[in-house]
Parts: sequence; structure tokens; C-alpha cells
Amino acid sequence: MNDNVITVENLTKKFGNFVAVDSISFEVKKGEIFGFLGANGAGKSTAMKMLCGLLKPSSGKAKVAGFDVFKESDKIKRSIGYMSQRFSLYEDLTISENLKFFGGIYGMKNKDIEEKTNLLIKKMNLEEHQKSLIRSLPLGWKQKLAFSSAVFHSPEIVFLDEPTGGVDPVTRRQFWNLIYQTANEGVTVFVTTHYMDEAEYCNRISMMSQGKIVAIGSPKDLKSQYNVNSMDDVFLKIARA
Repeated sequence: MNDNVITVENLTKKFGNFVAVDSISFEVKKGEIFGFLGANGAGKSTAMKMLCGLLKPSSGKAKVAGFDVFKESDKIKRSIGYMSQRFSLYEDLTISENLKFFGGIYGMKNKDIEEKTNLLIKKMNLEEHQKSLIRSLPLGWKQKLAFSSAVFHSPEIVFLDEPTGGVDPVTRRQFWNLIYQTANEGVTVFVTTHYMDEAEYCNRISMMSQGKIVAIGSPKDLKSQYNVNSMDDVFLKIARA
């Protein structure tokens, strides 16, 4: 049985003569935490946009949650969750209003939205704050709520685009605990990050450079392959090359 939820084969994106993503191939399994790393300009964001159905590839093949990125981008959008560094929340809405809004976008029934909202607010001990505007909440809470809204509709895959930028190390570690919980429930987590210590938390990692995937494997395998002790050093070796 094929348990891959993302399959990519020679996926390419060109803008005129510039090749932003150059014939990349990889697979991601169900429930896996897959790190998608590389320096600025390496092609990560462009590749992620293609996988999320937001940008049409120039050539190659890719399926996300069983749907073709060329022909079924709308179905992909309904089957995934997405969170960016900007948290994707509406600052002038309350916690409950944000969750109701996102649940509605993904076609959830009102009864299910209400039940899941109540469970989530209770789980996060936010009963006293459910009518507070998002802008009034601490950054760490916003981050956790943004992640919760991205998986609110129980997607097969959640894409996290540098989700922990600008927060302190303790909050980042708490956020990764949420990621672990989500992966343990069978949701695939596809994450980009500039923090190499976070790369250590992933099951597998791909490293991009100049539009190509130049290394892929578990943190342990990559450190062994490059004969170094940390993912920082792996990154430096690839960047220098």
C-alpha cells in the first residue's frame, strides 16, 4: 500500500528564463514531519506554493493528498491546512469568530464548528479570552491559535511556512509540541524554517540550493553524510558548496 501523501517528480517552475525550482523530486509519507529547508532564494517558497495549489508548475508531476497539482488545485486547497509566519489570523476578530470563519471557508457544518471551537478553547484554557480580539493576545497565543485554525478542519496535510519566526525559544519549543501531537494523529506536517535546531525535530529533511534539492534524509543521516555534529554545520557545508 502506498502511504505517500505528497509525491513530486521533476517539478519545475520557470519565470521567463529564470528557473526558480529546477526538476525536484521527493515523497512525503502520511504522519511524517518533513522539513523543507534552504537559504533565502533557494526556491522553497515557490515549491510550496505549487504544492498548495497556489502556483501552476511549468513542468513535471506532483500529487498532494491524491490530487494533481496541474488539474485539481482547488481540491488540494480544500484538503490541506496552511500557516505562514504572519499567522493568518484576523486581528479585529475574536478567537471564536476566527475559528468560525476558517471552519466556514473549509465547508464545515455549523454544529461541528461550534463543537470543535468549544473543545479547542477548553483545551487551550482560553475560556476567559474567547471574546477577546486577536490583536490583544500575546504573540505565543496567536501562534498556537493560528496553527489550531490551520488544522481545525482536520486536513490530511498542513503546510507551515516559517511558522516560528520572531518568537522566543521557549514558545518555539511549545509550538513544536503541537506539531508532534498533530503528526501523532496522522496529519502530515510539511514545514519550512530558518532555525536549524528545529530541523532536528523533523523525521526527514530536504535541503534546497539554487532551485535544486541537494540533500534529503533524516537529521541523523545528513549529519553522518556530511561528517558533522549539527544541522547548522550541514547547512553551512551545503551553502558553501
